[in-house]
Amino acid sequence: MSKAKVILITGSGRNRVGNAIAWSLGRAGRRIALHYHMSQNEAQETLQAMHNAGIDAAAFQADVTNESQVDQMFSEVISRFGRLDGLVTTASIWSPKPIEATTAEDLRRNFDVNTLGVFLCARRAGLLMAQQPEGGAIITFGDWAIQRPMTDYIAYYTSKGAIPTLTHALAVELARRNPRVRVNCIHPGPVLLPSDASPAKHERTIEHTLLKQANRPDCVAHAVEFLLENEFVTGVCLPVDAGRTIYGGDSFK
Repeated sequence: MSKAKVILITGSGRNRVGNAIAWSLGRAGRRIALHYHMSQNEAQETLQAMHNAGIDAAAFQADVTNESQVDQMFSEVISRFGRLDGLVTTASIWSPKPIEATTAEDLRRNFDVNTLGVFLCARRAGLLMAQQPEGGAIITFGDWAIQRPMTDYIAYYTSKGAIPTLTHALAVELARRNPRVRVNCIHPGPVLLPSDASPAKHERTIEHTLLKQANRPDCVAHAVEFLLENEFVTGVCLPVDAGRTIYGGDSFK
């Protein structure tokens, strides 16, 4: 059996940041568990491309808000690969909506996917890792803008604002079960712009960073790599945002 580490990345079936992370880790020799919910076709295309590139990968479907589906997904991952060394939780939802139109159901839906979904996956992964002598690493995804929120995303920001506390609590809980289980968080900035972003939006995004960069999924993948491998770091929330969090300019859309 291969000794290469097994990493599950939620929300990695589609061409979003989780997919870029999956490719980066796969090319570095990890065995990859792709997760998707509704994007089966995209996930299968990614899976075939990874196989063509010599990457040991498999795809797993689950609604991360559904506890039984999450448990089934992890059972299938263990059945396929025999172990789990890392979890990266990039699955999330967001959509603009004025506060006047934001309903209780909007908030619940964002919490279900962006907070509860992370908890369900991280709890199951962490308890599995706690049973392994080598432990493992969990990386949650928050958002830089929980520190500097923009308008029209209040349900999203509220749900993402819980992720640092969840990360800290998981780090404490799981390390007490096995001190080789670590939990950290990444707060991504403009690391992957929408494919339909206009050139003007692209330039404006760059101007609102200190490092005058954007659209760098390779940089967030590098941060994931660091947090997966560094055995002396846990409970950390790391902005990967080209300085966007501390930039003093006006918020923008």
